[in-house]
Amino acid sequence: MTPLAGSRLRVILIVLCCGLILSATVLLGLSTGARHMPFGTVFDAIRGRADDEASLIFWDIRLPRVTLATLVGAALAVSGGIIQSVTRNPLGDPGLLGLNAGAGLAIIIGTGTLGTDIISSPFWLAAIGAGLAAFTVQALAGLPTPMRLTLAGIAVGAFCFGLTQAIALTDPDRFDLVRNWRAASLAAATAKNVLASLWVFVPGFLVALWIAPRIGLIALGDDRAASLGVSVHRTRFISLITVMLLAGGATAASGPIAFIGLAAPHIARRAVQAGEGATLAVTAFIGAELVILADAIARTVIAPNEIPISVVIALLGAPFLIFMARRRQPTRQA
Repeated sequence: MTPLAGSRLRVILIVLCCGLILSATVLLGLSTGARHMPFGTVFDAIRGRADDEASLIFWDIRLPRVTLATLVGAALAVSGGIIQSVTRNPLGDPGLLGLNAGAGLAIIIGTGTLGTDIISSPFWLAAIGAGLAAFTVQALAGLPTPMRLTLAGIAVGAFCFGLTQAIALTDPDRFDLVRNWRAASLAAATAKNVLASLWVFVPGFLVALWIAPRIGLIALGDDRAASLGVSVHRTRFISLITVMLLAGGATAASGPIAFIGLAAPHIARRAVQAGEGATLAVTAFIGAELVILADAIARTVIAPNEIPISVVIALLGAPFLIFMARRRQPTRQA
C-alpha cells in the first residue's frame, strides 16, 4: 500500500469513527433530560410505538434540541477552523472577529426598537448583526492580512459589547432578556428553528468544503498560496462570508458559545493530519459531539432545572485554552 493510499484509508477510518461516536452521542442526548428515556423507549418513539407522553417529549423537545445542538456545534467548529487557518492564529475563534458581540448588539437593538421578542425570533436579528460585524471587520482591515483581521475583529467586538451593555443598562427588562440570551441555551429549540437554521448552515457548510483546499494553502503562507494560483484576498473574503453564515447562525440559534471553535479544530488536526477538507469534516463531527454532550450535562446536573450550556462549555474549555496558551509559550533559553 502506497503512503497516499494509507493516508486516505486512515482519514476514512477516522471519519467513520467520528460518525459512530456522533451517533452514540446523539442517542445519549435523546435519552437524557429531566425525564430519562431508556434507549428502547427512544427507538420505540422513532417507530411510533411509544406512549403519547414519550412521543411528545421525543418529537417536540428532544429531537429538535439535539438536531440544533448538532448543527450549532458543527457550525462553530468549522468556522473556528477556517478562522485559524486563514488568520494563521492557533487561538482563533468566531468571537475573534466580533461576530458574537455583533449578534448581541443586533438582538438588543431589535428588541427595543422593533418590539421583537428575543425568545421567539432571535435568528434573523443575530444573523444580521453578525453579518454587519463581519463586513465592518472586512472594511476596517482593508487588505485582509491576518494581523489586520485580528485587530479589527477585537476592536469591533469590544465596541459592540460596550454598546450592548450601555443600551441594556437603560432598560432593566431588556437587560434581563439579553443576559439570559448571552448565557446560551438550546431550551427553546423547535422544529421551526431547525428548519430556519438550515437556510444558513447548509450554504455555509457547502462553501466551507468548496474553499477548503485554498484555505489549506493560505495556512502555509500568503506567498506560497499565491505562487500556487490562489487568490489570497478573494479567498479570505469568501472565508469571512462563510464564517459569518456559520458562526452568525449558530449564535442566533443558541446564544454566544465559546471554546468550541477553538478546541475542535486542534483536536481534528491532531487526529487527521491530512488535507483541509478532511480536517474540516472531522472538525464538524467533533464540534457537534462536544455541544451535544455539553447540552446533555446542562440538562441533567440540576434536573428538572437547567444550567446554561455556555457555563458547561466554559468549565470544560478554560483548561484547554490554558493548555494551548502554555504550549505555545516560547521556552526561555539559558
